[in-house]
Amino acid sequence: MRVIVTRPRAQARPLVDALERLGAEVVECPLIEIERTSDEPIDAAGYDWLIVTSPNGADEIAARGRNLPAIAAVGPGTAEALRAHGIEPAFIPRESSQDGLLREFPRPAGRVLFAAAAGARRGPIDALGADFVPLYRTRLLTPQPPEGDAVVLASGSAARAYASVGGAAPAVTIGPETTRVAHSLGLVVVAEAATHDLDGLVAAVRDLMKSTP
Repeated sequence: MRVIVTRPRAQARPLVDALERLGAEVVECPLIEIERTSDEPIDAAGYDWLIVTSPNGADEIAARGRNLPAIAAVGPGTAEALRAHGIEPAFIPRESSQDGLLREFPRPAGRVLFAAAAGARRGPIDALGADFVPLYRTRLLTPQPPEGDAVVLASGSAARAYASVGGAAPAVTIGPETTRVAHSLGLVVVAEAATHDLDGLVAAVRDLMKSTP
């Protein structure tokens, strides 16, 4: 099976290696680049919660965060990235999406700082009455999409980028939020990771390979 990996080149190697161990023919097609917005410290003093929505965000908080309160991580991948920096999340929603976070978040929420990519969805931020700090920008790339039997999409941004360049391979997504974005763009989702992290993506591709003649 020929599998397209769309992660930024600097972050793709663990996924590429794992898929190649399965016997997949992997084609790298980076569709997004992460651009940091600042080197300035982020002082979270006075907040009850800090919400981090992605592994990239976790890396930024570890580097720039000061006076951190309790941290909520959207998804196990974000939680694992925080733990790699010695930060233990206090809350991880069962559903790995911002909507899942909103439904399950402890109430009363208190004072919340929402840390995510510039241009993040405002719904959860406004619903929690949170302050917002942009940690990075996601820049979409526009390569010619390669042919493949499946494409691995690890974020809504990757789904948008893949659709924008005319990609049409069946998609394996990292979780419900990415699936929602993919469906809204007309992409066909054939598998969704049961655990919303690298291991879940690899397992979903493995199961797809087993079911494909």
